[in-house]
Amino acid sequence: MPDMYATQALTQLVPLAADELDKNKVTPGVLGFLVFAALAVGVWFLMKSMNRHMGRVNFEEAPDPTAEPAGTDGEAATSGPAKAKAKAPDRG
Repeated sequence: MPDMYATQALTQLVPLAADELDKNKVTPGVLGFLVFAALAVGVWFLMKSMNRHMGRVNFEEAPDPTAEPAGTDGEAATSGPAKAKAKAPDRG
């Protein structure tokens, strides 16, 4: 019996359980509920921890040390869409 595989042991036990198993009333049972509840509590703790860590994140971007300081040249301070808006004539 020691060299019997687990699958063979299970196949020998299935006929014993088949006599009392009603195929119309199969449910996950207490073990299934406990596993699901443990997973739900684990997810709740993970989300709580994530919210705490996200609250500690500093979202302010540090200035780029290689960029030119703003305001040194009138043209360099505005670029892209802001530059185009600054040069557009006022039609008011």
